[in-house]
Amino acid sequence: MGRKKAAISGQLADIDLRLLRVFKSVVEAGGFTAAELQLNLANSTISNYISDLEKRLDMRLCERGRSGFKLTLHGQIVYDATLDLLGALDSFRNRINHNHNRLIGQLHLGFAEHMLGGHDSCIVNALDLFSKQAPDVNVHISTMSSDEIITAVLDKKVDIGITVLTQNFHELNRVDLFDEQMLLYCAKGHPLYAINDEQIKPSQLLQYKFVESPRLMPGREMHPDMLKWEKHAKAHHQEARATLILSGHYLGMLPTHMVNNWGLDQQLKPLLSQRYGYINTFSAIYRSSHPNQMIIEQFCQCLEQVKQ
Repeated sequence: MGRKKAAISGQLADIDLRLLRVFKSVVEAGGFTAAELQLNLANSTISNYISDLEKRLDMRLCERGRSGFKLTLHGQIVYDATLDLLGALDSFRNRINHNHNRLIGQLHLGFAEHMLGGHDSCIVNALDLFSKQAPDVNVHISTMSSDEIITAVLDKKVDIGITVLTQNFHELNRVDLFDEQMLLYCAKGHPLYAINDEQIKPSQLLQYKFVESPRLMPGREMHPDMLKWEKHAKAHHQEARATLILSGHYLGMLPTHMVNNWGLDQQLKPLLSQRYGYINTFSAIYRSSHPNQMIIEQFCQCLEQVKQ
């Protein structure tokens, strides 16, 4: 029997790297549809890219269909090898950057959802300064939930995450940037909306339903009373949480800047602010060691220079 020809017999071309990057994004997003926004590509285009990569490698990389997206054994091997390859490319760029004092490559930022609403000047000014100092670096921004950002940074799926840290990780460095005030809200139509705040007793809240959010999860509660609240719905994304609260059937935590920016201050009312309000501190987080270290450190220096 003749020996099977190697799938990649020549040098890797730019198109190979592009196909591998698309494949990496699809895997990390969990499927073609989920990767559309991140890649800014149509589902059919992504499907064609993956098919081209499978033909190039002569391997079936993933199963896709009604049962969902799933990597094959070959797909997992290719994904792991892709991480190694792209990490090596970042290390190469870092060495070149160091010798030429000129930054080239890519910076992948992960932002907590709706984070920019009240604090955009800090991030915008940092991006402005960074773009002037490193014009050859391509910037890629993804939006995720706070917990997803922490995981993405730890797994090196993003270079820098800007989020709220609820605990410290020894693998991560942090640059504190700005604060966000969180308050407990009810909406028009809720029984508590028409009652003056001074007349509301904490014990009264026990008869109402709450939307669970990250700081109302078991072990993360910001006040002992929150342990007793009936978390009847879950919505960790703020837009979804606001929708449930606006229905008039739930109480929940929201950032004041989002309520004001969305023009909801006439439809939503804060309750017992002194007792249940708290502050989230947003930080830029990044791994202590990373193949893209020079670019990461440069952006963090920009954040330090412009933060309020």
